[in-house]
Amino acid sequence: MSHIYHHNEAITLESGAVLKGVDIVYDTYGKINAQRDNIIWVCHALTANSDVADWWPHTVEQGRFLDPERYFVICANFLGSHYGTTSPLSINPETGEKYYYDFPRITVRDMVTCHRLLAKHLGIERVKMLIGSSIGGFQAMEWAISEPQFAEHLALIATTTCSEPWAAAFNESQRMAIRLDPTWGERRDDAGIDGMAVARSIALISYRGGAAYNATQQEIGDATEVSFERRAHSYQQYQGEKLRRRFNALSYYRLSEAVDSHNIARGRGSIAEALRRIEARTLIVAISSDILFPPEAHRPLREHIATAEYHLIESEFGHDGFLVEHEKLNTIIENFLGRG
Repeated sequence: MSHIYHHNEAITLESGAVLKGVDIVYDTYGKINAQRDNIIWVCHALTANSDVADWWPHTVEQGRFLDPERYFVICANFLGSHYGTTSPLSINPETGEKYYYDFPRITVRDMVTCHRLLAKHLGIERVKMLIGSSIGGFQAMEWAISEPQFAEHLALIATTTCSEPWAAAFNESQRMAIRLDPTWGERRDDAGIDGMAVARSIALISYRGGAAYNATQQEIGDATEVSFERRAHSYQQYQGEKLRRRFNALSYYRLSEAVDSHNIARGRGSIAEALRRIEARTLIVAISSDILFPPEAHRPLREHIATAEYHLIESEFGHDGFLVEHEKLNTIIENFLGRG
């Protein structure tokens, strides 16, 4: 069920910019029990939304780790996203018009600030589990560091402590594609949308990697004549068009910058010092073929979180393995929660 929280007080972002209030859209499943010890808070990934059942297959189901018969599951659409929370297409109360390019740069910590405001509004002081994959993991990590008592369990999946140059390079190439769109700079909802479609095709390469493409995009049948059209070409076009129909380039641009800003050590001394603040019993899951946040990127989490439990999922599907390998992930998380 979808809800919206109108926070009418000003929020100062890490950049120093001020938002004169924010709207936060969130979805819930199930009910809070009498002991209030069955709450799971999900932090979503880049272009996902607060409706977890919409984008995380076979998780919000009976017998799964987000079973609404057992748990009260909540997910908030993060700041800057396209699905209802304050973003570039929201109305700027100071001008009465949409923000567009005036929407300030945001960080993952700013997203977590909004999550914490929502949790306070809902009277949620502690959750059974805080979970996130990819940039959702960024948020969960930040939250567990900034508020160590909030989560009993913490699940960090296909994520990392800071955005390395490799990931940042992919993001800048995507922004370059958006900036080359001739409509970029115009104050309209669909500005840069064709550039964003190209950007998404770039992103998909980092999400899947060579093994996944070679396994799923091979030509069908024997070649009998020369062809310059490949199955992989139509896949790239399809993925770009799919996002084009449901997202906007202004949010995509700002969110990619937020990803690049991620560094849990900022203002905390070092990555090790930041991670040592985490008190939640922690599960770390990496995907064997992930080229965006590879298994070795999870090493600091394993080494510096005192309660860390580590699992490697063998998969050909790269970073997107956290979406595709839901059966393996469910077994790991169910066992993790079952151990107390």
